[in-house]
Amino acid sequence: MNQARNAPPSRQGRRDNGQAVRAAAARALAPVILGKGSLTGLDDHQVVARDRALFKALCYGTCRTLPRLEALAGKLLDKPFKARDADVQALLLLGIHQLLYLRIPAHATVGETAGAARLLGKEWATRVLNGCLRRLQRENTELQAEVDRDPAVALLHPRWWLTALRQAWPDDWRAICAANNIPGPMTLRINRRHGDREMYLDRLAAAGIPARLCTHAPDGVTLEAPRDVETLPGFAEGHVSVQDESAQLAAVLLGPVIAPRPGARVLDACCAPGGKTAHLLELFDIDLQAVDSDAARLARVEDTLARLGLIATLAEGDATTREWWDGTPFDAILLDAPCSGSGVIRRHPDIKRLRRPSDIPRLAELQARLLDNLWPLLRPGGTLLYATCSVLPEENAEQIARFLAHTPGAVATSLADMAWGRPSGAGRQLLPEPESHDGFFYARLEKHPA
Repeated sequence: MNQARNAPPSRQGRRDNGQAVRAAAARALAPVILGKGSLTGLDDHQVVARDRALFKALCYGTCRTLPRLEALAGKLLDKPFKARDADVQALLLLGIHQLLYLRIPAHATVGETAGAARLLGKEWATRVLNGCLRRLQRENTELQAEVDRDPAVALLHPRWWLTALRQAWPDDWRAICAANNIPGPMTLRINRRHGDREMYLDRLAAAGIPARLCTHAPDGVTLEAPRDVETLPGFAEGHVSVQDESAQLAAVLLGPVIAPRPGARVLDACCAPGGKTAHLLELFDIDLQAVDSDAARLARVEDTLARLGLIATLAEGDATTREWWDGTPFDAILLDAPCSGSGVIRRHPDIKRLRRPSDIPRLAELQARLLDNLWPLLRPGGTLLYATCSVLPEENAEQIARFLAHTPGAVATSLADMAWGRPSGAGRQLLPEPESHDGFFYARLEKHPA
């Protein structure tokens, strides 16, 4: 009996599992393809533990390469699927992605992807999918060369994204696209309350986890390969957190302002998911209030602080209003503003499908309202740090220029001595770098008497 229970799965069992994980991925991707959902709910899908890594690789990889996959699908199909069959369309895209980008045997890709249509209740699609994928096997080189004549396909970005990036960064837009198409590395932030990053690097080495020190973030360590956080030494005890190197620089920029003022009153507006909130509390003796308008995301901040053993005043509230404010001015404000996410596409590839050109002016208007509303909450002599994970000037340099032009007493303090990024108006811009940091913008504004 025990031998049977511990026996490896049969070929039929492996095939059934392969079909199930592909059907689950198709269900998760269908709303994204239709522009009506994102990848944020992947953990809600029922996938057996041993297949979860493949499930996420399929979903993220398909989104990352979607322009080329859809172009090839258009060549392989006699006519497009109806909207109600978006899950079948997703299966076809999943199959194409596997054949082009993953080291899965072609026979398994074709058989298990086509067979997954039965689990979606659409057995009629098995022959269509089988035929399309087998044709791609035969004509792969010719078909890719044909669709790649379109720069949007070759660079894996919708055409409007290419236009926006080219206008913003005429010398760098191709490099930005290339960085966006590669998964970002897993970077950790070491909690200095439990030791420095050199000590933690030794702990990683002892656990057989290769890693290196970040170049710019003094608390940052980047792993050579991503891994489950529960396998990181001291994670459960709050010794380390996951946070990109660019995001860690917020504490570097606010440090000179708040470190000399023990007990400084600090606001983290739009604080979720709480990485910057926690970093400030790890480093400085401050009275921090964290505000976010999303109750579910605010709960994540609370969980993060609990794991790290940190305390802040959390409030659910809209930072474009002041209903949550007690009337006491802040010594420093961190405004990590909602933005296009154009600097973190490599971590959230569904952004390429879900964002629209009309979103950029709408987000810029929201950022302007946040700046205008929060500035009066800052005491004279205080500092507001404006941050986005965007590379678009409308949200960054142009936004700050507008604010400075109409706000008496607002003065940008120089970031020219920073060894990272590049000057961008009154702030500093980091562009996404392969194997390094995400795209980010910072501007540090000081409040002088009007």
